[in-house]
Amino acid sequence: MRPSILKSLNPEIIMEMIEMAYRFEEWDKMLDAAGILYSYAQCVYEERQYYKAKKLPVPILDTVRPLVYYFGFSHLMRGIAYQKQEKYGEARETIYRYAELGWMEDLGLEGQAIAEEFRGLARANLYMVEILSGRIEFLEGYTRFLQDNPEELLPGLGVILQAAVQYGLDVDDLLYRFAEQSAGFGEYEDADNIVQYYCYCYHLALYCKRRGRAPEALDWTLQSLRLAHQSRHDGNFKRCPGVVRITA
Repeated sequence: MRPSILKSLNPEIIMEMIEMAYRFEEWDKMLDAAGILYSYAQCVYEERQYYKAKKLPVPILDTVRPLVYYFGFSHLMRGIAYQKQEKYGEARETIYRYAELGWMEDLGLEGQAIAEEFRGLARANLYMVEILSGRIEFLEGYTRFLQDNPEELLPGLGVILQAAVQYGLDVDDLLYRFAEQSAGFGEYEDADNIVQYYCYCYHLALYCKRRGRAPEALDWTLQSLRLAHQSRHDGNFKRCPGVVRITA
């Protein structure tokens, strides 16, 4: 895509496209849109660096957020798409790219705060990728991380349950440790948390089935169905009956 076209794009609209692809689990479209956002940010950054090198007035950046945010968000969402596709090597490499955004010049205080925020997200997401890829030795460290960062508990337990199902792990003690906090997951009302809660319930249903606890598996499957209906996600709704059929 030509630089003149890239510079004319609205990064906020591209972000909406990425988020829409995420909600509908269209991972290839999500990767494409994230790539466009990265190309936009890179094009604008290089242009600004060129003006600085030539000692010319740098064009005013007329965007809703600082440029560093678009760099970080593009890498973040690419990493999530790779993780969902189970391409854990690619996900890991992408995480490294938004773990350190301090290479950008002229970040300012706001930009530095944004870079630090993405650094924290990278730490959480790297734990997820390592555990999902079978590196179970990271589970103890991730548990401590979740204790210190309760805002990460909902997606974190969903990932732990997914790994437990995939690798035949016993995580009953870990679930008991977070039982009080997880009891409040159903109170979330925003769309993103509802999606995360669905993943938690769905994998908990599978986990209970694998552990031979059929009544619990059925209860969590029904909860997954309710959440899929609430979010109007046909794919998630169709996925749930398989757990019921296997459990029955």
